[in-house]
Amino acid sequence: MAEFIGTALLVFLGVSVVILMFGQGSPGSKLIPAEGLRLFLTGGLFGSVGALIAVSPIGRISGAHINPAVTLAFWLEGKLAWRDAALYILAQFAGSVVGAVPLLAWGHMGRSVAFGATQPGPDVPVWFAILGEAGVTFLLILAILTTAAHLRTRRFTPLVLPAIMSLLVWLEASISGASANPARSFGPALVAHVPLEPWIYIVGPSLGSVLYAGLVRIEAVRLPRATAARLFHFHMEAWRADNP
Repeated sequence: MAEFIGTALLVFLGVSVVILMFGQGSPGSKLIPAEGLRLFLTGGLFGSVGALIAVSPIGRISGAHINPAVTLAFWLEGKLAWRDAALYILAQFAGSVVGAVPLLAWGHMGRSVAFGATQPGPDVPVWFAILGEAGVTFLLILAILTTAAHLRTRRFTPLVLPAIMSLLVWLEASISGASANPARSFGPALVAHVPLEPWIYIVGPSLGSVLYAGLVRIEAVRLPRATAARLFHFHMEAWRADNP
């Protein structure tokens, strides 16, 4: 239930930011004419929504994955049983649909950007968009799980989301939309009646998770490995780990 509610909130609030920044006649496009700056701010605000969910009571219950690709990475790392991972992912996709329905209230402004549905850029080949999604998902998971693996930084893991999403959206949005989250793409596409390209927005992020899981197992790389399947770690948990 926590993953369901958290993902619904992420889609509704996060995609509302997208509509406010890029919808036709939106205040964002008028106040910030530079598209690059709007992309950067949109990524940061979207990441901030995820960070707030992670530190909320909802996020503390489930670990605030709110992203099937993150859940897949934790499962590949052996931090979740396959049954729990499957239920997390089902809850995330269901939450994305529920969170996307209120986006219809944005009316013409929302419709002008397909209610925030992620789509590849014009003339971008499918294979290139898949690589784009795999790349941004890999970098997102690398940032999250590396921060979560260190005792001194794990409590600050949610703060990684605004920073990394600002950069990723700014750099990659023109290629695939910089979703890095199959659930984030699924709900808006459904309510906007826009075909969801599964190769791009499901296979792509999944490849990013698999790439991370493979890289972290290479001893020569020496990446730290997360100890728990959660984005937010309580201060007391870290203190106890330092003082057994």
